[in-house]
Amino acid sequence: MKAKNTEIDLTDSFELIPVSIHKTAKEGSVEVAKTIASLVREKQKAKQPCVLGLATGSTPKNLYAELVRMHREEKLSFKNVITFNLDEYYPMAPDSLASYHRFMNEQLFNRVDIEPKNIHIPDGTISKDDIKAYCEKYESDVQKAGGVDLQILGIGINGHIGFNEPGSGINSKTRLVALDNSTRIANAYDFPNMSEVPRLALTVGIGAIMKSRKIILMAWGQHKAPVIRKAVEGHSTEQVPASLLQQHDNCLFVLDEQAALELTRFKSPWLTGECEWSSRMIRKAVTTMALNLEKPILMLTDNDYNDHGLSDLLVQFGSAYDINLMVFNGMRNTITGWPGGKPGVEIPGHPERALPEHKRVLIFSPHPDDDIISMGGTFIRLHEQGHDVHVGYQTSGNIAVSDEFVTRFIDFVVGFDEMFGIDKNHATQLMQEARKFLKSKKSSDVDAADIRAIKGLIRRCEAKATCRYVGIKEENIHFMNLPFYETGKIEKAPPGKKDVEITMDIIRKIKPHQIYAAGDLADPHGTHKVCLEIVFEALARLKKEPFMEDCWLWLYRGAWQEFEVYEIEMAVPMSPDQVRQKRNGIFIHQSQKDSVPFQGSDAREFWQRVEERNAGTAELFDKLGLPKYAALEAFARYYY
Repeated sequence: MKAKNTEIDLTDSFELIPVSIHKTAKEGSVEVAKTIASLVREKQKAKQPCVLGLATGSTPKNLYAELVRMHREEKLSFKNVITFNLDEYYPMAPDSLASYHRFMNEQLFNRVDIEPKNIHIPDGTISKDDIKAYCEKYESDVQKAGGVDLQILGIGINGHIGFNEPGSGINSKTRLVALDNSTRIANAYDFPNMSEVPRLALTVGIGAIMKSRKIILMAWGQHKAPVIRKAVEGHSTEQVPASLLQQHDNCLFVLDEQAALELTRFKSPWLTGECEWSSRMIRKAVTTMALNLEKPILMLTDNDYNDHGLSDLLVQFGSAYDINLMVFNGMRNTITGWPGGKPGVEIPGHPERALPEHKRVLIFSPHPDDDIISMGGTFIRLHEQGHDVHVGYQTSGNIAVSDEFVTRFIDFVVGFDEMFGIDKNHATQLMQEARKFLKSKKSSDVDAADIRAIKGLIRRCEAKATCRYVGIKEENIHFMNLPFYETGKIEKAPPGKKDVEITMDIIRKIKPHQIYAAGDLADPHGTHKVCLEIVFEALARLKKEPFMEDCWLWLYRGAWQEFEVYEIEMAVPMSPDQVRQKRNGIFIHQSQKDSVPFQGSDAREFWQRVEERNAGTAELFDKLGLPKYAALEAFARYYY
């Protein structure tokens, strides 16, 4: 008789909440949409209402898009659906651009057949004197409807669910709350400037959330990975409100691969069972251990490997000395002052080819300043070393220019006309109309086309000035103005055929040996991610063209997040003088200086973030026993 396989799968042994992981946010959203659709149809058959608790923000956008598709193409009806939204800013008019009423109508309610009477969203205009009674009624209305069958949640980087900030109790009720500053900064991209971000919000309490029969929390992107680990693997604590969901008996976290990266099964898979020891995994394990022990790689011992769950490496590869040397040499070989390859010298282990000596290089910059911010030192060095460097500015970046900065330029143009006695021409008339629009502009207004054009021109001029500073020829500057970006709102259109065609055209025209693209998927606004997807699609379509055989793609990271040290395949060092040179290039973008619109959860200016990040990468290399530099710009090669 054959014995049964009793081997236990320990992959999720550190996880205290069930987790479902998908390759992309879209795939995860489709799974959740199927769950909702199944529940809605089940309730329809039973002739019962289906009560859904809904969330807002960027996380559920793909979910709502899929539900709309199901309604249109699969006849999913919402006639029996009753919805209760989690939260709303306070005070907030329902027609404001940042209103969750407006968000839900645009993303879902106006596009399906739900009965208006069945929609419930907290009222951001309610009088403060009436808030307590209003919140009590909101909770009682949920119970009158039969209680929430399925609650959809997102998660903030500080662990909040709804607007229940750290410190919210497990029995907290629906109420008016003060928003944590990190939440206000993270949500600032919905508002013209930080001063307009509300300090208060109405939110359904954790106690009410916990009454839901089923809860699904969704999280997408690497910037959510640290808090996901705290919520799923850490202690249940009010300091991480999402971790309180460990106490719910029917809760599921649905993640994409990026949001799951900090879970032990991915961060330290050797601790959860057998591990497949690729060269990348070995580098990850050894560098992680070295940094945790605060030891250079070459000083790690056999005992260190045994004590940190890495005894398998000793069995497979020999002594610590052999493993250390292998990892150290691999890390050392990533460091190069010749990002385009060293002319005439084929260096073993060098990240780039020596030939051709003078390469055609195309740098894709999602916004008009990402080139200098993210890889300015490498940008300058490539030009100085004789490569034919082109820059493709993928979007206009117009929404990231403040109204005040436009007014400043209008004053200059009008003053210029007056000073030099130039006739009042069409341009001046446009400036006057723009000034009039800005003076009467409301928070719910989208910029007029002329205003967007002015803002785009401001950023275009700054980008051209940066290229002149580096030494790039005028004909090597390409403003792509990808259509998906030009909505005038934070919310962008899906990337389309035209976006890909524009990208393919510029690649065909230049026939580059190197392409640099922003692989910064932590950008909370999603522009970097969309721009990268467009580049990937363009390269996939061009793959069979002869010139593509000699084209390598290098990814850089923007101001939001750096590669993990084990992911770095090319590290370009900078001296203190080169750091200052890069900083001066960033300062050319004056519209992004001092008060940066839509800066996300980090209050620092972009130049400060990137300097600290580049210095931090250099410090990590130093801690690992590698050569010490003032700063390092990091890249990873992508094989398409």
